[in-house]
Amino acid sequence: MNNSRDVKIFIIAPLLAIALFYAGNFFKFSVPALDIEKLRAGSTAKLEEQIIPLKGARLPVSWGNLGVQMVNTGVIDAAKFENLYSGRGGMSDEMKGILYEADNKELVIAKDNAGFLLNVLWALGLSNKNDILEKGPMTDKRYGGADRFASTGGWSLSDGNTMEHYSRHKFLILTPDQQKLVEEVSKNIYRPCCNNPTYFPDCNHGMAMLGLLELMASQGIGEEEIYHAALAVNSYWFPDTYSAIAQFLQTKNFDWRKAEPKDLLGYNFSSASGYQQILSELKPVNESDGGSCGV
Repeated sequence: MNNSRDVKIFIIAPLLAIALFYAGNFFKFSVPALDIEKLRAGSTAKLEEQIIPLKGARLPVSWGNLGVQMVNTGVIDAAKFENLYSGRGGMSDEMKGILYEADNKELVIAKDNAGFLLNVLWALGLSNKNDILEKGPMTDKRYGGADRFASTGGWSLSDGNTMEHYSRHKFLILTPDQQKLVEEVSKNIYRPCCNNPTYFPDCNHGMAMLGLLELMASQGIGEEEIYHAALAVNSYWFPDTYSAIAQFLQTKNFDWRKAEPKDLLGYNFSSASGYQQILSELKPVNESDGGSCGV
């Protein structure tokens, strides 16, 4: 054994340990700490932009003169409607166009008009003649009549009694295949304010979604595109809900953008019960959706 080599190792080893200790402490104090909350906020903002982009989402429909038709028939009382929005900053030119002009093209839903589109689509779903309203759960005798729901009793913006317009107007006439598509899809699309699918449109969100489904089907939009549009619309109507769902998917290492819209709109995610189950595993940043069932 080489004694001089052993002595050198014995002396150098502690000196190296001391050097590493001071180096470690130097670098520890020299590198700024990461702002975890800032990183989380940035991640949430990025996720929100995926779900409800600021530029809005184009819906694959042509609105045409449906607003004019609903005003002319009294489904929408223009004076009542404008009075409602006078207390909300007034109606924009875009809103007035949707309500009063005859040559509207694609609809674009965004943060600033989501509530307005909810109301005009609610009026459409409520008033357009359809078997879902006449033969579906809305007319089930055990509920006491179709006039007893939030989607009917809560519509206060028509001329005259709301039920005078319930499934009365032929704004959109569907072929048998289009009607079948609407019925099938409506049974798979839920909203987090209740446990019923669009096929049972007992609240404003359900009735508005029914109107949108009828509009898309009447213009030849296919099932897959219908689900994509429906998810976009639901996300703007319930932004906090779908942000929480996206965060939940992240905890499962799954990208929101790769999820099937049909699955996300189903009972397990988009019903009130399904969403509460998700909340039991994930506490969202903000549990208040603002998804009121009134005008």
